[in-house]
Amino acid sequence: MNAIVDRLREQVLAACGRRRLEIRGGGSKSWYGAPDPDAEPLEVGLLSGIIRYEPSELVLTAYGGTPLREVEALLARHGQWLPFSPPHFADSATIGGAVAAGLSGPTRWGHGALRDYVLGVRVLDGQGRVLRFGGEVMKNVAGYDVARLFAGSLGTLGVILEVSLKVLPLPPATLTLRFACSQDEAIERLNRWAGQPLPLSASVWWQGEMTLRLAGARAAVEAAAARLGGEVLPEAAAQRFWEEVREQRLPVWNLHEGEVLWRLALPPTTPAWADAEDALVEWGGGLRWLRRPVGDDSWFERARAVGGHAVRWRGARAGERVFAPRGAAERAIEERLKAAFDPDGVFARRLPLE
Repeated sequence: MNAIVDRLREQVLAACGRRRLEIRGGGSKSWYGAPDPDAEPLEVGLLSGIIRYEPSELVLTAYGGTPLREVEALLARHGQWLPFSPPHFADSATIGGAVAAGLSGPTRWGHGALRDYVLGVRVLDGQGRVLRFGGEVMKNVAGYDVARLFAGSLGTLGVILEVSLKVLPLPPATLTLRFACSQDEAIERLNRWAGQPLPLSASVWWQGEMTLRLAGARAAVEAAAARLGGEVLPEAAAQRFWEEVREQRLPVWNLHEGEVLWRLALPPTTPAWADAEDALVEWGGGLRWLRRPVGDDSWFERARAVGGHAVRWRGARAGERVFAPRGAAERAIEERLKAAFDPDGVFARRLPLE
């Protein structure tokens, strides 16, 4: 692997001051953000393999180009999983790409976000330096948590050569319940239940139905199911449903010509907007998806007004804003980070730094 790292380093140094590079693993999320059409690909897919895995220590370290499916299969053989259920979007998805995208799936609600599980990274920055941040222990709390800066950085700070993640045992029991209710009723119930000692794992409301995943000790799951009621989904059907949500295969994610898909991260208690009754609601009310005609930027301001933020997830036209405008303080921090890791702008910017 050292030879591959050396070759990547040579490519980065050769690009300094001359051209921009777009880090590419499996290409499954190359559409996300604001891709630079003039950037040259920096292929890292050959940097693949499990470096260390200690099931008893709940820690896995892998090269950034390791296929995500390979990581999940290894964990499953040992009765463990990535609790943030990262979306794949393609069989070619890599663990480094998952971290760089920073995306969590439906179980983020009950088990935490991807960045919460990043223990350490080894990266190649825009100056050709190979740097290591964090470690491989869960008590790595000294100093600034630089490793987690790379979660969601979209390849703008450097190449993730290696990543160490905290993993967890699979829940002993899971059960999926379904309820007929309105969007506002679902938001109220989910927020009320979130304040109670229930083994909540994931939730989705869409088209008049709320689907709830319970996960934990068998006794706790059974007691919660008896208390909450609802229709129990057969396990096979439940698995298919949650995979469809994770991979965004439900019809709400299928865009037609002239449409934009909005991703709205909002305070979970935010009531349903009257003109957003067709939304798909995840994360106990904290994440909402909307399909709307192109050309309407109002969702950036509407999300900000209630303390959230919006992303034009898919369907953005050339030159249209993808991410919400940054405040002055955020822009200053981003610029300082870019200056520290990539002062010559070798890595293409997918995040707005206006």
